[in-house]
Amino acid sequence: MSWLTDKQGLSEQYATDSNLRARQALWTEKEGDDAKEVLWRTLEAWQPRRVLEVGGGQGELSERMQNELGASVTFLDQSSGMVELARARGVDARVGDAQELPFADGSFDTVVAAWMLYHVPDIDRALGEMARVLTKGGALIAVTNSNRHVEELRDLLEYDRSGFDMTFSSENGDELLRRHFATVERFDAVVRAIVRERDVLVAYRNSIPAPTAEVPEDVELPFVVHGRTTIFVATT
Repeated sequence: MSWLTDKQGLSEQYATDSNLRARQALWTEKEGDDAKEVLWRTLEAWQPRRVLEVGGGQGELSERMQNELGASVTFLDQSSGMVELARARGVDARVGDAQELPFADGSFDTVVAAWMLYHVPDIDRALGEMARVLTKGGALIAVTNSNRHVEELRDLLEYDRSGFDMTFSSENGDELLRRHFATVERFDAVVRAIVRERDVLVAYRNSIPAPTAEVPEDVELPFVVHGRTTIFVATT
């Protein structure tokens, strides 16, 4: 089983946001299409009113949608630690499972699932649930990475690629979404991160619960990593 969908492992991984922050630090200095900004422009164009964000991490995006878009936002995450962080931001947050959403049919005009669907063991069940809670003409805005995401770092650390098999990726997302949604659009974003300190690479490596090589002491710096991400907009 990949660590990406191991429930017990994910519970430990996201008990706090320390591992998540270690991975986010990789992108401190970057050039190109920032996927988070592409996502935000997509949300601005869509103008959601009633939003469910599933697997929202620290709650930053939910808070921003409330404050800047004036949307009514509900936040759902399987990690009680992430739920507490979102609540501290003033977000209506609760613990729950993407595969069994505790909401009535047609409760939202928008569902946001950013960088989380690859953690879902039964992806078709989750996508079916997201389609169910959307109004007619509503949209799932889903963000995921390519199988080539951070491939330079994976090569450096000799990751076992089988441990990073994704149930939902840039490569298979379109096909999976079309099983449940009437239309699917995609926006691809490529960003180039420049990492100037070995400690950032070490922290990233230590945040991944998978066997890897150590970061070499003489790793060439700055180290360049490419992020390859897709934003899908699927409508009912």
